[in-house]
Amino acid sequence: MIVFDGVWFSYRAREVLKDISFSINARERLAILGESGEGKTTILRLILGLIRPDSGHVIIEGEDITNKTEDELRRVRRKFSIVFQEGALFDSLNVKENVAFCLREYTRMSEDEIDKKVRELLRIVGVEEAIELMPEELSGGMHRRVAIARSLAASEPSMFLYDEPTSGLDPINADNICRLILELSRNGTGFIIVTHKVFDAMKVADRFMFLHNGMMVFDGDRETLVHAPIPEIQSFIQELNSKTQGRTVKKI
Repeated sequence: MIVFDGVWFSYRAREVLKDISFSINARERLAILGESGEGKTTILRLILGLIRPDSGHVIIEGEDITNKTEDELRRVRRKFSIVFQEGALFDSLNVKENVAFCLREYTRMSEDEIDKKVRELLRIVGVEEAIELMPEELSGGMHRRVAIARSLAASEPSMFLYDEPTSGLDPINADNICRLILELSRNGTGFIIVTHKVFDAMKVADRFMFLHNGMMVFDGDRETLVHAPIPEIQSFIQELNSKTQGRTVKKI
């Protein structure tokens, strides 16, 4: 579904991605790992056409989106459900209105239909009881769940994209978000999770990519990642070793 072909991208004079090439099918469960600033979120933004590569091509379902117009890109973006790290809920709207926003913007549903759909989506992510709350009244975990519900309202995605979905959450809420990510993919819909928290990535993903100095230095399965003879990866997965202390990390 997604192909990067020799993609280079720079922010001003700093090269963020250097000759990145890979392909992902819509049913895969992929984690993109790396330290902050390594270009993980940049990959998601390129997939959505929010930014354009300096060179190379981004291809979605066989269609090169590199030079698409903004109107053409709207159709492409609706193939994905995207939750960026900040959640980006509207502070002035309660939970119901936040989730309803996209339904009013992109559909011709009646108010009764919108109300029913909002409650259904909030029930799916487990926060229906928060329907009348304002964003500042939500816990970190609830905020992230509402953001996921709103992203689901925007489209019926071919694939989910998550940008640091467990960042800033306590272990219990992080575990709950991991469970929700897996639950939403039970029907075979794949996802890309961008994270620096390898412990959470191990719970949900089957395939792992690792970015270092703007280059893709690893692309493989869980077992190969853990034993990869690459110093940067071994340093990165110390988090996993320190939390498990020799125990096996089981997928949820």
